[in-house]
Amino acid sequence: MAGVELIAVDADEDGMRVDRWFKAHYPGLGFGALQKLLRSGQVRVDGGRVKSETRLKSGQNVRVPPMKADAAGRGGAMTAYSMRNTGDAEALGKMTLFEDAKVLVINKPPGLSVQGGSNVHRHVDGMLEALRNKKGEKPRLVHRLDRDTSGVLMIAKSRGAAQKLAEAFRARDTQKTYWALVKGTPPKAEGTIKSWLLKEQTPDGDRMAVVRHGVKGAVQAISNYRLVEKAGQRLSWLELEPYTGRTHQLRVHCLQMGCPIIGDPKYFDDDVNWDFPGGIQKKLHLHAHSLKIPHPSGGWINVTAPMPQHMVQSWNLLGLDEASAAET
Repeated sequence: MAGVELIAVDADEDGMRVDRWFKAHYPGLGFGALQKLLRSGQVRVDGGRVKSETRLKSGQNVRVPPMKADAAGRGGAMTAYSMRNTGDAEALGKMTLFEDAKVLVINKPPGLSVQGGSNVHRHVDGMLEALRNKKGEKPRLVHRLDRDTSGVLMIAKSRGAAQKLAEAFRARDTQKTYWALVKGTPPKAEGTIKSWLLKEQTPDGDRMAVVRHGVKGAVQAISNYRLVEKAGQRLSWLELEPYTGRTHQLRVHCLQMGCPIIGDPKYFDDDVNWDFPGGIQKKLHLHAHSLKIPHPSGGWINVTAPMPQHMVQSWNLLGLDEASAAET
């Protein structure tokens, strides 16, 4: 039996409900057991009784009554922390581009899903279990990348950081830049693509289709593009900036321009009848190259991710120079 604890509410926990605070700190404490502690006044905040929906404020002290560590789960969280999957922790460490007390930024490799799904056994969200802190708090995803898209992925290390980063994405107070190798050349050297997209179910999974405005369920997608360099008449290097964040948005917009992304298994419709240039692998050539976003504590984070090996190989074969992106 642990004794009475007085635990200060962190700044990142400001505004959190009491029941959610207990779930984060004592994951083994059931809802019914918590309600009993609240009703009997054994749980108090700054000496006063509270309810499960009471919102906490930074600096307040939560009185936690004596209870078994295994029932509360706090000891369990510590055990999980100390016995974490070091393989996943090491893998994430090798992917890390930037890290501080609030934020983790990784270079996600192609083929690794961000979240779980049908037939997905390993994904970033699951790997983040290996990085739970001593309070049992797990880092949180704040945006997504397609499984076959590589590059910059932002992760919040606390609840408060997640709220601020998610708000920055919602307010579009970010600058996201992608690099893509596409078939052909776009009609203009730069421009904006606007369309309405609708998710469709296919035997090969979800696919986004371009539809007219007004179709039920359709969402607007807006992307900016710029031609960085041409490789003959067959291929082009594009720099893409999504203004909205729709599923497969950049992949659909490139197809809409008549320039599908090389190696795209969903939207490169004529790849069966098109000969890939020698040495170029049939893998998606789309990379989240950079991300600029306000830091939760102030200032900005500006991170760039190196391309995956199959894209480096293609750039070398085609004689494309990464410095060209800064020059054009």
